[in-house]
Amino acid sequence: MVLIPVTRSISIDSDEIEESFTRASGPGGQHVNTTDSAVLLRFNVWASPNLPDMVKHRLSDLAGSRLTNDGVLVLRSEGARSQLMNRTEVRERLIAMIKEATIVPKKRKPTRPSKTAKAKRMDGKAKRSTVKNLRGKVRD
Repeated sequence: MVLIPVTRSISIDSDEIEESFTRASGPGGQHVNTTDSAVLLRFNVWASPNLPDMVKHRLSDLAGSRLTNDGVLVLRSEGARSQLMNRTEVRERLIAMIKEATIVPKKRKPTRPSKTAKAKRMDGKAKRSTVKNLRGKVRD
């Protein structure tokens, strides 16, 4: 049981992370065909006791299609040839997603245009209307 620090107040247990290894897709030589260098990380967001509920909700929104119906976040890394590098990369992505989920979004304050802005807009519309009306057919 090793705690992985995410923020000052949040740490996740390494036992909560399940990693499996598969062969990477794409072109390669004989080495690619024999080694399991791709890493598939599974992290059960909803069952994690170390994440606050609000972080769980934001993380599930951030995860999108990477979150299963059971609340398991699935991340895959196969960019590097080394299994160790892929493991560290996928863990860093998980930590970055959790950090991003800890940020509370600011609430939007609806604003209204000022009276001068409204007047300026209406004046512009009136001028444009006049210009377009002057383009009509010439009558004798």
